[in-house]
Amino acid sequence: MSMSKKTGEYQHLEHEFPPVFDKNSRILILGSFPSMKSREQQFYYGHPQNRFWKILSTLMETDIPTDTDGRRSFLLAHGIALWDVIDSCEIIGSSDSSIRNVQVTDLRRILEACEIRKIYVNGKTAGRLFDKYQKNTYGRESICLPSTSPANAAYSLERLIRDWSCIMDELK
Repeated sequence: MSMSKKTGEYQHLEHEFPPVFDKNSRILILGSFPSMKSREQQFYYGHPQNRFWKILSTLMETDIPTDTDGRRSFLLAHGIALWDVIDSCEIIGSSDSSIRNVQVTDLRRILEACEIRKIYVNGKTAGRLFDKYQKNTYGRESICLPSTSPANAAYSLERLIRDWSCIMDELK
């Protein structure tokens, strides 16, 4: 139940859209929890300033997918599974630093359905939460990549592309 509709106060929210994966998925990318824009669009990385889709399309040398169906197809065509660490939490707006009372996703849903070679986390919050709640449960390490969020202004698009290029080793 929502504590408040205002963006300046905590809301208890649940993840409302499913992970993206199929039997051919080879890597899993985990975010922390969907932003307000992603929640509105009911799909991952919906904020127009988030660089996630630009980075992946550059690495895959394809056009940037612009709608949900195109993004889902893009991920599956390239062997990428996508989900979030958090299933429900209390959060203020889209602020990862405000996240509390976390319930995590059950990654078995993906890990038992496909041969995930590596798990990558998008940003330090996702990395910290994965390590705290899921690392030992699944006996898997994650590789923490710099956040694609517009809040991570210290990283240029070029630097993000360079740092994220390590995912290509598992997708070849």
